[in-house]
Amino acid sequence: MIGAMPMTNAEAHRIAREEGVSGPFYLTVKLLVGLVFRLLCGFTVHGKENVPKKGPIVIVPNHKSFWDPFFVALVLRRPVHFMGKAEYAEGRFAKPFLALGYFPVRRGESDADALETARAILARGDALALFPEGTRVRGDSLGSPKRGAARLAIEAGAPLVPATITGTEKRRWPLPRKVTLTFGEPVSVADLEATPEDAAEAIGRAWPQVSEEYTRWQNRPGAIAAAAAAIGVGAWVVRRRRR
Repeated sequence: MIGAMPMTNAEAHRIAREEGVSGPFYLTVKLLVGLVFRLLCGFTVHGKENVPKKGPIVIVPNHKSFWDPFFVALVLRRPVHFMGKAEYAEGRFAKPFLALGYFPVRRGESDADALETARAILARGDALALFPEGTRVRGDSLGSPKRGAARLAIEAGAPLVPATITGTEKRRWPLPRKVTLTFGEPVSVADLEATPEDAAEAIGRAWPQVSEEYTRWQNRPGAIAAAAAAIGVGAWVVRRRRR
C-alpha cells in the first residue's frame, strides 16, 4: 500500500464511497497508534456513551491541530470517516489514508464530489466527522461553525454529536500532551429540513455544547494558576528592567 502510485481524486472518491475503511488494516493501525499515543501523549475521553454505536452519525468537533482526527478515531469503537485536503490523494500514502477513513476535499471551494462521498458514507450507516469551523483555529478561541455538516446530517437523518477536543493545540514535538475529548449529547435533526435556516438551527443546537466545554477547560484551576504565574513573572521582569 505505502509504495503505491498516486491516484486521481475520482478514484479516491470511488474507493471511499464503495469500499470505506479496511477493517483489519484499520483495527491494526488503530491498536498500534493507540498504544503509542497512550504512552507518549496521555489522553482521556468523556461522554463516549453519547456516541450511537450504529447508524449514521455526524460528529462535529472543534479543530485546533492536525492530530484532532486521530484522537477522535482512536477513542471510538466504530470506524470514523474524515474529509482531508485533496493533496493527500495525490501522495504515496493515498491508499493507506483511504483505508483509514480519509476522503478528499478541495478546500476553499464548493466540492460536489466530497459532498456526494459524505452522503454515500452516511447512506450506508457509517460515522462521519466534520469540523464545522472549516479549518484549524489558532489561539484560545473557537471559530464560528458553518452549516454544511448540519445540512448533511439533516439529509441523512443522522444525529449531530458535539465533540470538544482540548490539549492538541499545546504540544511538545512531535505529539500533543494531555489531550481530552468530550462527547456531548446527540442533537436530533428529525424535525428539520435540509434548508439553510434549519441547518443553522441544528448546528446552533450542537455547537454551544462544544464552546461551553472548551471554555470550562480554559477556566480550569490549573490553567488559571498557570496564567496568574505567567502574569506574575511578566510583572517581575518589567520591574527588573525599570530598575
